[in-house]
Amino acid sequence: MNEQPPTSLRCLVTGATGYIGGRLVPELLAQGHTVRCLVRAPQRLRDQPWRPRVDTATGDVTRPDTLTEAFDGIDVAYYLVHSLSSGPTFEATDREAARAFSAAAAAAGVTRIVYLGGLTPAGVPERELSPHLRSRSEVGRLLRDSGVPTAELRAAVIIGSGSASFEMLRHLTERLPAMVTPRWVSTRIQPIAVRDVLRYLVGAAHLPPDVNRGFDIGGPEVLTYRRMMERYARIAELPRRVIVPVPVLTPRLSSHWVGLVTPVPNAIARPLVESLRYEVVCGEHDIARWLPDPEGGLIGFDQAVALALRRIKDADVATRWSCASLPGAPSDPLPTDPHWAGGSLYQDVRERGVAAPPAAVWQVVEGIGGDNGWYSFPLAWALRGWLDRMVGGVGLRRGRRDPARLRVGDSLDFWRVEEVEPGRLLRLRAEMRLPGLAWLELSVASDGAGGTHYRQRAMFQPHGLAGHAYWWSVAPFHAVVFGGMARNITERARVAN
Repeated sequence: MNEQPPTSLRCLVTGATGYIGGRLVPELLAQGHTVRCLVRAPQRLRDQPWRPRVDTATGDVTRPDTLTEAFDGIDVAYYLVHSLSSGPTFEATDREAARAFSAAAAAAGVTRIVYLGGLTPAGVPERELSPHLRSRSEVGRLLRDSGVPTAELRAAVIIGSGSASFEMLRHLTERLPAMVTPRWVSTRIQPIAVRDVLRYLVGAAHLPPDVNRGFDIGGPEVLTYRRMMERYARIAELPRRVIVPVPVLTPRLSSHWVGLVTPVPNAIARPLVESLRYEVVCGEHDIARWLPDPEGGLIGFDQAVALALRRIKDADVATRWSCASLPGAPSDPLPTDPHWAGGSLYQDVRERGVAAPPAAVWQVVEGIGGDNGWYSFPLAWALRGWLDRMVGGVGLRRGRRDPARLRVGDSLDFWRVEEVEPGRLLRLRAEMRLPGLAWLELSVASDGAGGTHYRQRAMFQPHGLAGHAYWWSVAPFHAVVFGGMARNITERARVAN
């Protein structure tokens, strides 16, 4: 790499496809730093507006052999990944990943690691914490003990458009004017605005080399979750909410309750809920010694909520909690890729001509999902979404990041955008719970006579007998669901034109 000015650092960012990492990268670039993103699938960054300004390295923190090249020439390494209860062995996975990452950083001569962890309750031994908080705490300790100076920033609830904590708060408050709630709504919490989290993350890169410790970071207020819901309702101009705490809802039941009411699936809701059982209040504000509070102070809860709601209203949400792939999400190649290894592949193909230009048809295609729905038999899609949530899947409530535009990596209800070729092709990969892998591909092409040829292809690669049984059990409904989708998309485009 070229020699950099003294204030410019060469930064490695993990988790760049996630909520915080996707926002940190442009902040680092704005400060004049050089950025390299360590990602498992570089194509997931393709449509990011900052993509041409960064370097990418293909690798995985759980695979030490992929890290050496990524760390070459790096000054500061950001560790922004965690498994968030991806399975019964997630603590061991987090432990080994932290060890591999810190060992690679030490071998490469990295001068600082910056880690965003979780705020832990005072006086509670690590062994008694929830598995999620215990793992986050252990990762911080492993990084600090690595020999590379580490700044561990410990935050509780992060308030910002698209964060999992904010979406949970928002949907609980908006959808339930009266609610029976778990007793953790009375737990004291110190939330922090995502803007302040990013300011601390960027500033931590310049900490002196003798600083190797954890820092509690939080906003200027300590609130109960109940008070947060009440103030959210006031800021969002909602009627006053009736909240009745009861002691009988366990974390497991609470996570199902949260998963039912909000877009946040059980796999993510449960560790969040388990963390809310504890009082998470900053025990110190030592970070201000090196990174003083900005003029006017840290962003308060009300302002953070107002800023987040404005972003949502303006459809200007840069990243969402669902940007990162969910635990257990499929990563196999599309069956038509050159390296596809074979096996059964079921397809449902629909083709139609449209008396409208390709641009008009593409506009309808790119608007699919979210509030616009799926252009066919809403009850069938709603039922499929409910069934998915009942077995711990994401269902249809993730919606869209942007109401009109899609980019590679976006979540779209229970799909993930795998490929977008503007004006021509949209391919979605299913992230619902299925006995196999599924894709939905929508393509648009000129018919050479001023109209459009629309092609729609649903693909399913079954796993075992259950996969084959699943396909044949739903096949009778394809004419209604997929046939209706093709018909309604083309008709909407024709009428709009």
